[in-house]
Amino acid sequence: MHLAHVALLVRDYDEALAYFVGRLGFRLVEDTPLTPSKRWVLVAPPGAPGGRETALLLARAVGPEQEAAVGRQGGGRVFLFLHTDDYARDRTGMEARGVRFVEPTREEPYGTVAVFEDLYGNRWDLVQPRVVAPPTPA
Repeated sequence: MHLAHVALLVRDYDEALAYFVGRLGFRLVEDTPLTPSKRWVLVAPPGAPGGRETALLLARAVGPEQEAAVGRQGGGRVFLFLHTDDYARDRTGMEARGVRFVEPTREEPYGTVAVFEDLYGNRWDLVQPRVVAPPTPA
């Protein structure tokens, strides 16, 4: 088993696509109309290891309860974690495309990281995991 999709509430499909594809550099996996007002829209970051990717299902919020949750799916905490193999390259590129980082880069035991917010205010970690060398045999 693997986690295939995570639903992310959005205000508008095209607005969300412009952000995730245009600013974050995700690729459009699928955009299928289901009804005149509902679409199945999947985006994924480039370079998923092992061919198994977890995609975001961009789900247009319907009704007051869902609309109130747009941008607050993590309750103000970091909600999603985007791994990279080159933190400096990706942060620089993201900032150049208008992604808003809300804190400076920091080094943690698990890697290099900073928090950014998506167009709705959901908080994400951009993380370059620390490579841990395997133990040497005795």
